[in-house]
Amino acid sequence: MRMTRSLYAASAFFLLLTFSCAAQSAQKPDAATATWWAQTVALSNDSMEGRDTGSEAYERAAKYVADQFKAAGLKPAGDNGTYFQRVPMHQTDLDLTHTSVEIVTQSAPGSEAGSPPHTVPLKLLEEITLTPHQLVKTSADTKMVFLGYGLELPQSSSADVKEFQGATAVFFNNIPADLSPADRATFARRRAESIIKAGFRSIVSIDNPAAIEPTHWPAAYARSVVLQPAAPPNLRAPLQLRISAEAAAKLFAADTDHPFADILRDGEKGLPLPSFAMHSGLKIEAQNAEKDISSPNILAVLPGSDPKLAPEYVALSAHLDGYGYGTPVLGDKLYNGTLDDAAYVALLIELAKDLQHKAPARSLLFCIFTGEEKGLLGSAWFTQHPTVAKESIVANLNLDQLRPIFPLNILTMEGLSDSTLGETVRAVAAPFKIEIRPDLEPERNLFRRADNYNFVRIGVPVAAFVFGYDKGSPEEAIYRDWYARRYHKPQDDIKTPIDWEAAGRFNRFYTALTLAIANAPTRPQWLPASPYSPHERAAQ
Repeated sequence: MRMTRSLYAASAFFLLLTFSCAAQSAQKPDAATATWWAQTVALSNDSMEGRDTGSEAYERAAKYVADQFKAAGLKPAGDNGTYFQRVPMHQTDLDLTHTSVEIVTQSAPGSEAGSPPHTVPLKLLEEITLTPHQLVKTSADTKMVFLGYGLELPQSSSADVKEFQGATAVFFNNIPADLSPADRATFARRRAESIIKAGFRSIVSIDNPAAIEPTHWPAAYARSVVLQPAAPPNLRAPLQLRISAEAAAKLFAADTDHPFADILRDGEKGLPLPSFAMHSGLKIEAQNAEKDISSPNILAVLPGSDPKLAPEYVALSAHLDGYGYGTPVLGDKLYNGTLDDAAYVALLIELAKDLQHKAPARSLLFCIFTGEEKGLLGSAWFTQHPTVAKESIVANLNLDQLRPIFPLNILTMEGLSDSTLGETVRAVAAPFKIEIRPDLEPERNLFRRADNYNFVRIGVPVAAFVFGYDKGSPEEAIYRDWYARRYHKPQDDIKTPIDWEAAGRFNRFYTALTLAIANAPTRPQWLPASPYSPHERAAQ
């Protein structure tokens, strides 16, 4: 029987993953890796309920971590002589029982003139999601305007920008292929400025299924969390909605002269797209539920052994929060967050125990942050309200975005060319036979999507890592599959396949790197060419 090329590729991919999972399950972790995994299970089994920011389950997890640090002999570095730094936040949830989004066409396709409007409801969190707005209750009934990639305003018959005020801007979430690198770097900012200036009331961003990191459906929930005291609401900010590519076809059903199949085909490639006033509108009824919440960072110190260097700190960080309970996926509604990021809180616990009686020259500052999944909130609070002098923090080694699910031969380092940490990392990695590479997918913006970035903002050199792979390799296939099926989903749980040798190797590498930096006679320095160096910051 002949197979189509796509069916053959899918079958080969399935066999690859099956073989990989079988190989991983045949491995047995060494004693240290088994202990690390036991901590991971303790932090991310179902009884921890996904450790959502502001939840009672998060508080239990935080106490567990603090107790582990205390047992390891670490000193409290939080508020008032405790291990905790309480982070005040404000949470806004979309009230799904009083929220709806409908496509409205003045008449159904093929109907007689004067027929009543035709409405098509969109499934919240499964087809479309809405970022909770500053207003407690919102009602909007608007026409839709397709803007291509978001900058291409249609030619106005009246040349009057007021034509777009109160309308809904719809755009395909990609960057035009013909833009220069400089224009690509500023594209998202220019798009937002253009939409706000034109006076659009709401924005619908259409997912790009061909993106290097496709967005995930369903959304766990529609929630926004901000630090307190919150900034005054920007009442000019449009409502922000995101729609899946599959559901987006419904937006264009009445626009027979602009088939969505053509827009999708060209949009995935970054080819030119049209801009036009659409034949349908969008009706939005939204209501929010708001409350003040708080969760603690957990902060602890292993004092350094060298009197001259002990006043300096190497900050070791990971985030404890996950998503908690959310929209079910394959019947499971608990987002355990095992690899993101319980496993690397567990690594810091085990590192503290291992170094309990052999402290390095500099002090180690253990930072377990809350609210990372809500916008790097815990690390933002800590770097704005440090419990040690920020000038005394010489480096941050952040643990996030790590997936030990295939052999470890390559590590991508975020911040590789920004400071002397890059040279140190390469030297430490060499005996482990780990190749260190720069980020080859900068469009994913991983450097700014993790807690390390808040340390950069206060002038601290950082290192963060992603398991790397060669393009087109089996490792890439495993990595992409994990992101498609497990990332930010309930399937990131303790049943996820682990490459035990790779996991243990990374853990040993991270320990060696920590000691190399903490024992070095000089502190890491920014490289002059880095945009984050003091010289470049002063010039901006």
